[in-house]
Amino acid sequence: MLLIAFLLAGLLPALLVSVLSFYQARTALRTEIKHDLQTTGKAVGEHIDRVLFERVQNVRSWSQLAIMQDMQIGDIDKRLSVFLEETRLSYAAQYISIDVVDLQSGIVASSDPHHINQRLSSPPVWFSFKDGDQPVTIYHLQNDQLMIATPIYSDFTLQPMGHLIATFNWSVIQDLLNHAAQHATELALVDEHERLLAQSRNWSQPRYNLHTHIPMQSTLPIYGWEVKLNKEHDVAVAPVHRLGLIFLILLVVILFFSLILVRPLARRITQPLDELLEFVKKLRQPNVVSPPLTGPVEVQALHQTFTRMAADLAESEQQLTRAAKLAVVGEMAAAMSHEVRTPLGIMRSSADVLKREPALTDDGREVLGFIVSETERLNKLVTTLIDSARPRLPVKTPLELQSHLQHVCDMLQKQAQDKHIQLSLHAPEPLTIQVDQDQMTQVMVNLIINAIQILPEQGQVAVSLAQDTRYAHISVADNGPGVPPAQQAHLFEAFFTQRAGGVGLGLAVVKQIVEAHGGTISYSTSPWQGAQFNLALPLDP
Repeated sequence: MLLIAFLLAGLLPALLVSVLSFYQARTALRTEIKHDLQTTGKAVGEHIDRVLFERVQNVRSWSQLAIMQDMQIGDIDKRLSVFLEETRLSYAAQYISIDVVDLQSGIVASSDPHHINQRLSSPPVWFSFKDGDQPVTIYHLQNDQLMIATPIYSDFTLQPMGHLIATFNWSVIQDLLNHAAQHATELALVDEHERLLAQSRNWSQPRYNLHTHIPMQSTLPIYGWEVKLNKEHDVAVAPVHRLGLIFLILLVVILFFSLILVRPLARRITQPLDELLEFVKKLRQPNVVSPPLTGPVEVQALHQTFTRMAADLAESEQQLTRAAKLAVVGEMAAAMSHEVRTPLGIMRSSADVLKREPALTDDGREVLGFIVSETERLNKLVTTLIDSARPRLPVKTPLELQSHLQHVCDMLQKQAQDKHIQLSLHAPEPLTIQVDQDQMTQVMVNLIINAIQILPEQGQVAVSLAQDTRYAHISVADNGPGVPPAQQAHLFEAFFTQRAGGVGLGLAVVKQIVEAHGGTISYSTSPWQGAQFNLALPLDP
């Protein structure tokens, strides 16, 4: 199994990456081929348009030459025919013939002497347009010939006296497509009705998925013509297929050599692992001996980790036993603390009765004052211990925070005034949320009293209330010394205090109550660089 795992771990990712690479390469190649086809089609379309535009411009310019007026005398000296023949020859194979005909389609002059005095038969008109003020007529394509005609006007009457007709060799367009048809690319020119106008020699219908068509943007009023291009799929992606075949051959070779080389390595790894497994199975048995440290470095590290884990497990068992004993002691302490309240109350009541005795000396009254103050301190300590050990679940009712905070501040105003501390409240508008009123009072009293107790005289304590879309925010800020950064992480831990004589349970109880309400409490620096406690209580119960 380990041998198979090694092979899968080593070869499967490589195989997956290679397959994905081939797929990406194939997709990228197809995209690039289509882009190349589009570029070729656009270039071919521009070339075809340029050829046709030049032919139209040739016919238009020739019809306006002065030599064309010779047709009025029937070209008796054949000067016009010689000009037409020389012109056709100068354009090589672009034109099959150039003829001048009269209004009855009789050929007056021609680049081919055999055409003179014959009637010119032309195919149906394909389309007509005006090039400037010169009418141009193009006849239907027939036998790879495209006839372009334009009137010849008399210089005396300014009326048409005949037509100049140039028969363009459409094979020029065919040769242009053949020249562009390279690397298994096929091209064709079609009109707006999908009729085939010209094609390369290797043209076939688009039966491959690598094909595109480019609309021809013509300077002539030719609409709907397109250049279609095909690319044989197998030829296009042949490099990727060859690369895939090479990879498969390499994969087989690598697999063969891997089987030979991995077997000893797998045996060297599995043998120490088997010994370690037996050691783990017998871990609970007495006098079990750890196997020898052998095998590769990774297996040795695993061996050391297992033995260390076994030692940690034994130590954890001892710690859990101690923790269970401490939990029992804690429950007993909570019960004893609860029972201490009764004798404390009796002691307080007895001291109050004795203080009313008229014959009591001053020393006796001082001692009774000590008893009262110490019983109050012990009662507060017991209450805090019980609250932290067994917190009560909140009973939520609607509470209007603005008036509640005002009530708490009024209640603690006397203690603040005794130390000449300014206690202020900023609550601009009423805000009602679902909370336990008693517990919320306990939270605010704890936070404000903590600030009052730690501040020197002439200090300031500011309570503020705000809200956003989800929470009610209450902050208690002072201008005291604040909390050092090293101690801020321990503020809400039990028995942590900065005040001499403090127990360190107040903030822990506050955190329990706030979190029981689904809120949060955090510490930050106040605007006076003192301490600031920030409460966030959810608006939605």
